[in-house]
Amino acid sequence: MILKISGRNIIHFLHTHNNRLKANATHIQSLLNANNRVTVTTRKMVTLIVATTADPASINPAAALLAMPGWTAGPILPPDIKSFSNKQTRVIQHDRSIVKEDDLDLRWEEATGEVVDEVIFLSRHTAVSNRPALTVHPIGVLHLKDGESPPQGGKPGWAALPSTRIGPWFRLLKKMAEAHGLVPEFEITLEATHHGPITNKPTMFLEIGSTEEYWKRQDAAQVMALLMWEGLGLGGSEEVGKWKSETGKRKVLLGIGGGHYAPRHMDIALKDDIWVGHLLSGYSLPMEDPTQTKTTPGENYIGGNWRQSIKAAFEATKASFPGGEILAHLDHKSFKGWQKKAITEFLAEESINVGKPNDFT
Repeated sequence: MILKISGRNIIHFLHTHNNRLKANATHIQSLLNANNRVTVTTRKMVTLIVATTADPASINPAAALLAMPGWTAGPILPPDIKSFSNKQTRVIQHDRSIVKEDDLDLRWEEATGEVVDEVIFLSRHTAVSNRPALTVHPIGVLHLKDGESPPQGGKPGWAALPSTRIGPWFRLLKKMAEAHGLVPEFEITLEATHHGPITNKPTMFLEIGSTEEYWKRQDAAQVMALLMWEGLGLGGSEEVGKWKSETGKRKVLLGIGGGHYAPRHMDIALKDDIWVGHLLSGYSLPMEDPTQTKTTPGENYIGGNWRQSIKAAFEATKASFPGGEILAHLDHKSFKGWQKKAITEFLAEESINVGKPNDFT
């Protein structure tokens, strides 16, 4: 039998099946989309402020901050650490040593699902001079060798990521302390990188010193609380010290040498728009005089952990300021000739740029 199909029937057949194919394709695609759909949940980024009830210079600024508007009780961080929430900020209070309670950032993330963006520790400051002081500093234990026991937390050879707020908050703290009449009684200063605890996020310490009388000073605690309130934008103003590599000036100070209070580095940090990374004092750069060493790998070899300290400080600073121009600033007067030569040559080998004071503008 011969089936006769007209041209009109052929067109109708193709049109009908084409529509069905399109419908099937659309249905199949919708099924694929449904099966492969990924729900993206944005995890909240928070600032973690850590205080201890064992230290009046720690708990008093925290209490002054919590007395300001907007705080609510937060979850308990195991085993028994209280927390409080306000916008993007979390305050946690424990009763142990501030320098030895490690990994609080990771523990908070595991307990709450929130992502810790930075950690700020509140602590006492001690000094031989007993002079009253308000201080800011990064943390790390750069000078110790593996196997050595850090007396104030952290781990040997380790440098925490420095908070990008160190430079801007140091300048803001100075202005606030002056406005509230704490200067000249209190010295407002940076400190070199030292002690723990171990953290994995950008970190800084805010400290009140230097004796029990001043640790308990409510006016000092209030200024520290105002620094956090304004610096974190909790009062509604723009926060201070958040790194944005695509805007503004991008020069970052890496201080090398000098005393614990880094006066020559501090002169640079007081300049507007200068960011501050790690500050390595002389004690964080242990160097062995080659003329006093009986066994050395080479004639000009200089032993000690100074290379490790510089490299770890640079890498941590670079990681905190992506896109920034990291400039090492040397306190030349604090070094002997052979030390300065060795450090300068090592910086060149590591492609770490060196800046003079006039380069930080």
